[in-house]
Amino acid sequence: MLSKNMKLFSILVLLCTVGVGCARTKVTRVDIDEMIDLSGDWNDYDAMEVSKEMVGDSLDRPWLINYIKENGKNPIVIVGHVHNRTHEHVNSSVFVKYLERELLNSGKVIFVASSLEREQLRAERADQQDGYTLEETIKKHGREKGADFLMMGSIDSVIDEVKGKSVVFYQVNLELVNLESNEKVWIGQKQIKKVVKKSRFSI
Repeated sequence: MLSKNMKLFSILVLLCTVGVGCARTKVTRVDIDEMIDLSGDWNDYDAMEVSKEMVGDSLDRPWLINYIKENGKNPIVIVGHVHNRTHEHVNSSVFVKYLERELLNSGKVIFVASSLEREQLRAERADQQDGYTLEETIKKHGREKGADFLMMGSIDSVIDEVKGKSVVFYQVNLELVNLESNEKVWIGQKQIKKVVKKSRFSI
């Protein structure tokens, strides 16, 4: 028969062994375009797919052809705020960057820096006036290109949940607005619906 202390020691050794085994970390690299839903929340795949579809739709609408016909050039576009109105934390800046990439890489519009980026650029131009920069390389003030259109919008959600099962509905609303006339030239919507089942024993 094992003594009480020996039994306690054996249990502690077993617990430590199990603990060490559970503490191991396994990392698997996957393709960034692969759809992976762990929690059912809004994720990077949602942002990427929605931005592709919505930008593609916006650039296939009549406003673009009409603008080029009237002005003889491609429009200058900027992305403003995309507000998170969902029930969860959404890093909307990631979605905005996807939108910017899709717009710029389309080759159909000219893209300019955001308001925050412009502040950094203006500070750098001001710094070049300090007398240390070669005169022929100094960039002038007042040469910025103004945007013709602003894209902005929101991400909204509705959740219906009962007994560990939920249906999550996301709706992305984007609008493209003429900065001079305030005319809305395009309105787009994209919906995503997810059914999420959570195990009673999930950690």
